[in-house]
Amino acid sequence: MNEVISGERISNALHSATRALLGELAPSGHWVGHLSSSALSTATACIALSLVERHHPGRGDTTAVERGLRWLASHQNSDGGWGDTTLSRSNISTTALVWAAFGAAGKDSSFHSHINLATNWLQNASGHSQSGWEEHLAQAIRRRYGKDKTFSVPILTACTLAGRLGQNGWKHVPALPFELATLPHGFYGALQLPVVSYALPALIAIGRSIHRHAPTKNPLLRWLRNRVDLRTAAKLESLQPSNGGFLEATPLTSFVLMNLAAIGEALSPTGLKSADFLRASVREDGSWPIDTNLSTWVSTWAVSALSHQPECMRYEERTTLKQWLLGQQYKAVHPFTNAAPGGWAWTDLPGGVPDADDTPGALLALLALGPVDSTTRRAAELGTRWLLNLQNRDGGIPTFCKGWGALPFDRSGDDLTAHALRAWSAWLPQWKGSLHKDVLRAITRATAFLHSRQRPDGTWVPLWFGNQHACGDENPTWGTAKVVLALRDLQNRGIDFPTEMLHRGKAALAHLQQKDGGWSGGHGDNLPSSVEETGAALEALAGTAYTDATDRGTAWLLQKVESGKWANPSPIGFYFAKLWYFEKLYPQITTVAALGAIFKKGAFPGGSIPS
Repeated sequence: MNEVISGERISNALHSATRALLGELAPSGHWVGHLSSSALSTATACIALSLVERHHPGRGDTTAVERGLRWLASHQNSDGGWGDTTLSRSNISTTALVWAAFGAAGKDSSFHSHINLATNWLQNASGHSQSGWEEHLAQAIRRRYGKDKTFSVPILTACTLAGRLGQNGWKHVPALPFELATLPHGFYGALQLPVVSYALPALIAIGRSIHRHAPTKNPLLRWLRNRVDLRTAAKLESLQPSNGGFLEATPLTSFVLMNLAAIGEALSPTGLKSADFLRASVREDGSWPIDTNLSTWVSTWAVSALSHQPECMRYEERTTLKQWLLGQQYKAVHPFTNAAPGGWAWTDLPGGVPDADDTPGALLALLALGPVDSTTRRAAELGTRWLLNLQNRDGGIPTFCKGWGALPFDRSGDDLTAHALRAWSAWLPQWKGSLHKDVLRAITRATAFLHSRQRPDGTWVPLWFGNQHACGDENPTWGTAKVVLALRDLQNRGIDFPTEMLHRGKAALAHLQQKDGGWSGGHGDNLPSSVEETGAALEALAGTAYTDATDRGTAWLLQKVESGKWANPSPIGFYFAKLWYFEKLYPQITTVAALGAIFKKGAFPGGSIPS
């Protein structure tokens, strides 16, 4: 075994992976990455631009639509459906949206073979193939999301606007209480809206469209919605970022635009800016990504991965990156979520919104980039307080807004809470007085939350990273690895917590290892191992007593690096694992983090780092 996993072999692989990751630095001095093209995004953009053209001839973009449809046709899965990415399994939501896109553009005859395959797939998925099967399709889409209307209503609306659900298609679309958008932001959590916090633009645009096409029979509610219609339109305009892209997300922006087009408002300021965003974000091959980029997220994560090798970045590189990162902190109340100053978003573009995964990532990166000067300390204190104020009553950390509700993205997440714990504990020695006490209190509450969330098998499940091969699309490997890393940080810094949950977590993570030595998303024989999950698990277990697991995992990862297959990304699920994407830098970052931790801790046969 010593000859198979030598320190020299790990060093060579780590050097190769580190050089590749540093080679991805943009001329601006930070990482930008590259998100996968998305069939879901491409379909929604095509529907939106087609409806603009339908209602305002000459104002849509028929060329972009035609190229988008050709891209979709060329990436249809062999079973006739579409998944969100080119590596994803077919799912009912994306397949229905692509099917609707061809209909909205009036291109069924041009792509008849693709439409026939898609129709067969959807009929099988809905369980009916006879006349009227569309009603069963609508029911299946609603079942997929349950009480959460964040995506079921937009999908059904898109299919209706495209003419896919028949002349009475609106009967399949539940109404949305868009009138509530006129209330102060502080009311939203108490109201328990049927959509998550980030979807307010869709709530307004789609709700107004449903009201115009299928108004409620309740005369008082109908009167109220008529009365506030223009006020909600103004609210929507106020939420739109300068470049037009709501959250930098093609689907969200497309859903807004298609519904504005359907009510004759495609040429309104909001409609025009939304269309401009879609035109600007289409790729050369005709596709659209799920989001423009994750530049802040991948930059902070890359810095943390490289922190196991403090000297791998030049002083000038660290300084440039640090100044850029400091410049990404939000210094004013955010108009979209009403978030207080102090947080960071996933991107440096106008559509970003501060959140509870990127803010801890930025705080950890600032420490790693060092030194802690007065400017850095002020930014870190503001970011630390921002996270403290986001902590939910249950002790966990939500994504965007405190106390909004129990829907995905808005409830406390195990992975988000673990990330906040790492940031709080890392900066704790820098704080004194009341802030030090507040952080310790938050840590105690957060560890109690994680203790309550640990499953009987010792695992935790993340909110943001799903795996399409695991049971229920969950990813206990990822969630457990992230919590174990956070608890190990607490232990190393002498912060008290129930240590038995760390022992159980490490054991569970080792138990999740696949027969080939890698890790996949969770339990199960012969699930396909991925670089991302293997890297996360190895970093969490490096230097622990689970030497057999780390040896086997390291051998698996080394083989991937040496064969050149280590940089192939795998689909990642988010929004409760019902949206999928992959990012070019994820396997590179997790590989560098894992091998860096293994090498730093001497966690390989021989037990010490070679000179």
